[in-house]
Amino acid sequence: MVEYGKILLIAMPAFLILVVLEKLYGYWKGDDTVPLDDAVSSLSSGMTNVLRDVMGLSIGIVSYQWFYGKLALFTIENSFIVYAVAFIVIDFYGYWSHRFAHKLNFFWNQHVIHHSSEEFNLACALRQPISGIVKFFTFLLIPAAIMGVPPEVISIVLPLHLFMQFWYHTRHIGKLGIIEYILVTPSHHRVHHAINPEYLDKNLSQIFIFWDFVFGTFQEELDEVPPVYGISRPANTRNPFKINFQHLLILVQDAWRSHNIIDKLTIWFRPTGWRPEGFEKKYPIQKIEDVYAFSKYKPVLTRGELYWSIAHLFVVMFFLLDLFARLGSLTFYELLAYGSYVFLTIYSLTDLMDKHKWNFIIEIFRVIAASYIFLWLGDWFGHNILPFIIVYHGIALFFSFSVFRSNGQNNPAIVLR
Repeated sequence: MVEYGKILLIAMPAFLILVVLEKLYGYWKGDDTVPLDDAVSSLSSGMTNVLRDVMGLSIGIVSYQWFYGKLALFTIENSFIVYAVAFIVIDFYGYWSHRFAHKLNFFWNQHVIHHSSEEFNLACALRQPISGIVKFFTFLLIPAAIMGVPPEVISIVLPLHLFMQFWYHTRHIGKLGIIEYILVTPSHHRVHHAINPEYLDKNLSQIFIFWDFVFGTFQEELDEVPPVYGISRPANTRNPFKINFQHLLILVQDAWRSHNIIDKLTIWFRPTGWRPEGFEKKYPIQKIEDVYAFSKYKPVLTRGELYWSIAHLFVVMFFLLDLFARLGSLTFYELLAYGSYVFLTIYSLTDLMDKHKWNFIIEIFRVIAASYIFLWLGDWFGHNILPFIIVYHGIALFFSFSVFRSNGQNNPAIVLR
């Protein structure tokens, strides 16, 4: 995990720089595809995901290490071949785990965050889940175990494979000729993120597009059908924690309300979006019927609130990078305290962007948490930055109380863009 933290120390700033460059390029071209409020939400989501991983808040039902120990028939000696085999098997694993996530109710909850942005840009690539606490699909890596791919190779290739999916989340790159038949491209992935009926659940591959050709899920981007992005049951929030568990809450409520025992037991593994008969009328949920005529979620932020959200994001990134840099030196309890504080901070930041009226209560809890850390450690995890922490929390409280005084939303409003 320490090594993963070192990788993130480089990867996170690199991703941020690329997001900023895409923003500047769009502005220069007169086609800005990176609204600042949406980008802050996306980047916040990415931070929750990597923090979950670093804190070890995910488990596998059966580990790859176990499969390797039980099933390996031989060991591949050639280093190039072993990495090539690992990459192809992981891409196969990625296609099918991705397909299950789109097709089954329960697993959609772990993936919905990635599709929740109503924009399409590099920032939304970073919308990754925290709800996937249990890893169900490790069995798809069995071919690699049989061929003797060592666990340490899988642990290197998995994050590399994930990082390689970043570049194609953009509207600024058109079709790429013959590459369209080999690799997943921005054109392919625009289709994948679209909610147009023609595009739903298509182009599920992650690096090599041929999986979609082989398994019948390929769809070309059509000039006459411009992609419309988001999810058919809109999230209506910037808060990644809420987005991560919205769908699961619907499933729990529907299972509880249903009087049919079969529905209670099977709703989890029914096709994504399935609900018991009559529930759409009895317990209606907002759903986009016409993808070309709906209002995007965009709470009205003052200029000060927007700028503070951006500044606050950079403060969170400082905390997160500091945590990653100290993974080898923090005790378990210090890691738990630091990580929990960052989780709470991201929740508060995105809750404020929703203009939630009672955000100041969360900010008060953050002040209490920061005070406890100083009383416990005598400093900020080795940093003597008490004046900065006081000023920072003071500004955060100011904006939270200003939203309360302006009668912010109990249920955030949806406004026409």
